[in-house]
Amino acid sequence: MATRPLTTGRGRLAGFAAVVLGLASLTRAAAPAAPAALDVAPVWSAHPVGFALLTAGDRQLVGFYDADRRLTLAVRSLDERTWTFVPLPRTTGWDSHNSIAMAVDRDGFVHLAADMHCSPLVYFRSRHPLDEAFTGESFEPLHRMTGDREIHVTYPVFMHDGNGDLVFMYRHGSSGDGDQILDRYDATARAWRRLLDEPLTSGRRGEETMNAYFEGPVRGPDGFFHLAWVWRDTPDCDTCHDVCYARSRDLVHWERSDGTPLDLPITADTCEVVDPVPPGQGLINGLVRIGFDSRNRPVLSYHAYDEAGRSQIRSARLEDGLWRIRQTSQWSHRWEFGGGGTIDFDVGIGPVEVTDDGTLVQRSRSAAGSGTWRLDPASLVATGTAEGSWHRPPALRRVESAWPGMEVRWQNDSGGDTAGRDRFLLRWETLGPNRDRPRPEPLPPPSMLRVIDVDG
Repeated sequence: MATRPLTTGRGRLAGFAAVVLGLASLTRAAAPAAPAALDVAPVWSAHPVGFALLTAGDRQLVGFYDADRRLTLAVRSLDERTWTFVPLPRTTGWDSHNSIAMAVDRDGFVHLAADMHCSPLVYFRSRHPLDEAFTGESFEPLHRMTGDREIHVTYPVFMHDGNGDLVFMYRHGSSGDGDQILDRYDATARAWRRLLDEPLTSGRRGEETMNAYFEGPVRGPDGFFHLAWVWRDTPDCDTCHDVCYARSRDLVHWERSDGTPLDLPITADTCEVVDPVPPGQGLINGLVRIGFDSRNRPVLSYHAYDEAGRSQIRSARLEDGLWRIRQTSQWSHRWEFGGGGTIDFDVGIGPVEVTDDGTLVQRSRSAAGSGTWRLDPASLVATGTAEGSWHRPPALRRVESAWPGMEVRWQNDSGGDTAGRDRFLLRWETLGPNRDRPRPEPLPPPSMLRVIDVDG
């Protein structure tokens, strides 16, 4: 029942970012008729927060906040259309950082972490394996793993290492002052232990502090776990700088792109800087993606301003041991952002991907429009719009709700094998972020959370 590693570039994580959940559709239409959709439950829609979808063997699990913002798990067999609901004793507030992370260990036990932003660890584990019946008493509210550095937790991520062992990663600290922590689960002892004696990254530099906002680790076709990040100096998202990179075979030993080992923790003084974008130049956490071209070379894509101050997408590809940076887009507008809290992104990008016929494509959204670019394989410049649809069927990108400001939210399936990983999607609708502050009434009615079977 092992799941493959969680990857934010494919939507596995609501993100190491002050933004949530993927690209929003801005148009409205009648309810989509296809592909096959299965209702889960009405859910809270007044602000966005990341949900979780996990298909493990013949079982499917959905972690979400219901219409009253209660943390809930829904479970079904794939050959059934009815859900078993397991309410958990947790109700979320207005913070869009409070995403849900979920995984199944090698023995079939379910692990769930949620509802945290610089707050104590919230962690549940099932009392029995997934192949047994679930009830309201199926989960233990443990709220502890190792007991160390679990007071100021944000951005929970479950993944599996190369041996199939469950790993948990999170930030301990705050925006502008935090360390990245990794734990490993011992399934035999049913206990968590530190995977790394030191944090993976630390933002301390003398009297200065910062923290790394991660994209990944992404398990690449070359067998490496690839990691990209930006540093952020303060809670103001305009203080992001420097696109950085590291890789690892085992999540324990980390190195630069040329194989030079990196001592832990990785800091701003020791890291490999791919593109030294300074603060205030359009770089932002939550808008970095890791993709791969047809030769399995990593490609890092991100937003930054060009020399004229316009918003552009850059892509850095590792070519013959060097990072070659190219401008993919040719936009004429500027997305200006700043401040703290969860913001609404006016620009969206996906990772560079290879289609079945070898074409390089990349999803994008901006004031210039939304769609899927076809990329020149040599220059990575967008040469046109790719035909067809990848990951998100066009009919389902249209907003159903008539409430003003509603947007479509998505979550990819963090389970399944490589061939079937995109079969299922979660879809629901919410208003946009509100910098983690309450909205005045009236509020929109709950929207329907659905599992979309792309192949159904």
